[in-house]
Amino acid sequence: MNLLNIHNIYTAYDRIDVLEDVSIEVKQGEITCILGANGAGKSTLIRSILGLTPANRGKILFKGVDITSFPSHRIIEQGIACVPEGRRVFSRMTVDENLSAGAYLVKDKNVIEERREHVKTLFPRLAERSTQLAGTMSGGEQAMLAISRSLMSSPDLLIFDEPSLGLSPLFVKENFKIIKEINQLGTTVLLVEQNVRQTLAIAHRGYVISKGRVVAQGDAQELAENAEVQAAYFG
Repeated sequence: MNLLNIHNIYTAYDRIDVLEDVSIEVKQGEITCILGANGAGKSTLIRSILGLTPANRGKILFKGVDITSFPSHRIIEQGIACVPEGRRVFSRMTVDENLSAGAYLVKDKNVIEERREHVKTLFPRLAERSTQLAGTMSGGEQAMLAISRSLMSSPDLLIFDEPSLGLSPLFVKENFKIIKEINQLGTTVLLVEQNVRQTLAIAHRGYVISKGRVVAQGDAQELAENAEVQAAYFG
């Protein structure tokens, strides 16, 4: 079953198309990756899904509902969350306050507490730093917090925007391990990345975007063996 269906969308800035005729399927329970260099249109695709830069043409369906023209808050309410590029934690708030902010749609305090404890089992370091201001944490710790904050809404689809950006190799490896674990626990993942090797190692299937168009697609192994993908990303 497809959780997210993107049908032939065009998204433009200042009347210039950035995405052209892009179609993508995200199957429930899988990790689907979007690969591409800087400027390929990956971030614009995320913005279109989240309603931040709506598509001019085409359709975006989530759980069978046409969300193409929904405002962002309604899209989030449908069950989509995003771990943004550069983490963007609330630096003057504590770890626990950041986590609570991620559950702003949840009214039951017991549910919020259960989810807070769950994410701390995924990231024990956050349990040690519950009262620490997020802005005083390392980049890797902030990445953990950004992921945990997104999980607090218990999303059906979790979008990761360049999760390896700016992190040490050790934290990159740890983050990809956690992304895989989150998926194994039942959350569908859309992983948007430039780190091709590690992304294809955990993804089920994926798409390659270049200059706003899908230029290759298939399961992860097919993409890893694709001659054009190898030439472009593996040297």
